[in-house]
Amino acid sequence: MMNHNKYKRQYYMPPTECLDWTRKEYVDKAPIWCSVDLRDGNQALVIPMSLEQKVEFFKLLVKIGFKEIEVGFPAASETEYEFCRTLIEHNLIPDDVTIQVLTQAREHIIKKTFEAIKGAKKAIVHVYNSTSYAQREQVFRKSKEEVKQIAIDGAALLKRLADEAGQDLYFEYSPESFTGTEMDYAVEVCNAVLDVWQPTPERKAIINIPVTVQLSLPHVYASQVEYMSKNLKYRENVILSQHAHNDRGCGVADTELGLLAGADRVEGTLFGNGERTGNVDIITVAMNMYAQGVDPELDFSDMPGIVEQYEEYTGMTVGERSPYSGALVFAAFSGSHQDAIAKGMKWIDEKDPNHWTVPYLPIDPTDVGRSYDADVIRINSQSGKGGVGYILETRFGLNLPPKMREAMSYATKSVSDHKHAELQPEEIFELFKEKFENITSPYSINEVHFQQKDGITTQVTSTYEGKTITTEATGNGRLDAVSNALKKAYNLDFSLVTYQEHALEQSSSSQAIAYVGIQTPSGKLAWGAGVDPDIIHASIDALITAINNR
Repeated sequence: MMNHNKYKRQYYMPPTECLDWTRKEYVDKAPIWCSVDLRDGNQALVIPMSLEQKVEFFKLLVKIGFKEIEVGFPAASETEYEFCRTLIEHNLIPDDVTIQVLTQAREHIIKKTFEAIKGAKKAIVHVYNSTSYAQREQVFRKSKEEVKQIAIDGAALLKRLADEAGQDLYFEYSPESFTGTEMDYAVEVCNAVLDVWQPTPERKAIINIPVTVQLSLPHVYASQVEYMSKNLKYRENVILSQHAHNDRGCGVADTELGLLAGADRVEGTLFGNGERTGNVDIITVAMNMYAQGVDPELDFSDMPGIVEQYEEYTGMTVGERSPYSGALVFAAFSGSHQDAIAKGMKWIDEKDPNHWTVPYLPIDPTDVGRSYDADVIRINSQSGKGGVGYILETRFGLNLPPKMREAMSYATKSVSDHKHAELQPEEIFELFKEKFENITSPYSINEVHFQQKDGITTQVTSTYEGKTITTEATGNGRLDAVSNALKKAYNLDFSLVTYQEHALEQSSSSQAIAYVGIQTPSGKLAWGAGVDPDIIHASIDALITAINNR
């Protein structure tokens, strides 16, 4: 049996109530984004990226629009150091992009870090030390004052080395394991660091409050963020940053509520790759904002391309149901969903093309490089007439009558169920032609002549079971006359209930398609379609197909 009794609350609520964030409805502007894919993301890979892969990944992050990119922990290994130097020495860092490097608050590591960033036009030096109760007691066995002094000493060394380097450098401090730290103590340590740095409007400091391990529900973290935001010194000159991990599966929720609570900046990774269960997925946070009509200031318009490159560089796989980026996140197999989506798409086209309200699709898939026919309406044995009709109409220009769509959907379901597989649009089109287009057995029509006499009179030459006969009949139109001739020739009993036609191509040489539905005395509907440059020939072909499908 699982023993839940050994677990107790490891987080700390703020000493005062912090609930202003509850009165905000949504994140109304983009935060400062910092990608940590090349550091936190890379260290979480079974096989870390090569130098070449890191360089290409860096270029991808720049293309997406990240202005701050953490490039590694250069004092940790020669590989990390070499990557940092490669970016600087080969001028791969755009002028509007700031690299960030991570270092522990230890003197020799800090000095090695400054060697790695020598010559960089701009850089953020990110220093950290653990402040949580568990780390102080179990790992470092130091008092609160001793742990705070580590942070102060690290901050002072950063300031001294930056003054000596004469570079455009910015400072960031993280009280690691913030979520397991007493809130008043976290403020005390961060303010002590800020007292050393003395941030100004021209050189703001970053205080990063990491969810190193998720220990609480997201609303607790939001209150912790708000408490920090309200109690940090030099607040107008401090950028309050978040770095959420995903142990409880709440990385996105923590980050969104943290932004409501006063955070200005987000560190995370594409697709949430990171240690243990991962970091916050920046794509999801950014696209959630986009779906609320807020510009995230990151470009994910080629999501399939980003997924492909990410998987190539990291060896990771983006799940098919990953929000916004997965191969199946917009796919609708359910018949009712497909019908609603198809009707919603038509509504937008006709009524309000500037306002996206399509059921089941929170955003327009084309905004992230997906297509409606290939990525949205997907056909299998669960699909309905709406989806099948949508595929035939948008891909192949076939606007089937409603009841004929139903018949076509049954035919599609049957094939998909038998194959235990999804059907591609081309397969559906071929199935339509096989089942409903220009079928000439057992009945076929060889020749038809018309003349205006007592309405429309026709002579129909037809064949059935190897016998050819010519029959004359009249009707109130050409199709009705042909129908009456076939009834007379073979003693058939049916009634014409549906006739519909349209051009397949908008040109003078366009093909026409006609749809005919007939009903037998038992109430059964049968359908046929005919395709021909002449609409009369097309309608006759559709009629004989419907008869053959009884």
